[in-house]
Amino acid sequence: MTRALRGAAVVALVALAGCRGTRPVDAGPAFLNALALPSVGPTPHDVRALGGKVVLVSFFATWCFPCLAEMPTLEALQKDYGSRGFQVVAVGMDLEGEKVLAPFADHYALRYPVLVADTAMIEGHSAFGVIQGLPTTVLLDRRGRAVAGWHGVESHADMAKAVEKLLAQPE
Repeated sequence: MTRALRGAAVVALVALAGCRGTRPVDAGPAFLNALALPSVGPTPHDVRALGGKVVLVSFFATWCFPCLAEMPTLEALQKDYGSRGFQVVAVGMDLEGEKVLAPFADHYALRYPVLVADTAMIEGHSAFGVIQGLPTTVLLDRRGRAVAGWHGVESHADMAKAVEKLLAQPE
């Protein structure tokens, strides 16, 4: 599958967020490899540690009020499910990059890594395709496949239900 088709598949997946019966987008490790980005803040990041985990990727910006409103949900999910093989990863889409993301991540001292999106990702040239709005959240299963996605702020209950379902599946 070409990068453009993968990106289109993710955009389609996110657009269908919340729809029952959607099938995983099988991009293998492409989604996880796209998270090989520099991190800022107190929580370390090693993309190799994501293999075999359920990963929730949150695309956000420091200026995005809905993104800030979603942070307590992401923190709670990480706290509740982190020990069971779950990891939240936030990808900062700010055009100023590390300049604004580093103080942000240090101030909030989040329990999950904050990554700095590179120019290619911001321009839609990654496995995740074009991120059309913030926040955008993509849920990856243990094999690195995108299985759910949301545009905007999603409820804690809905995200937790999706995470629990994936964690209950055999590895």
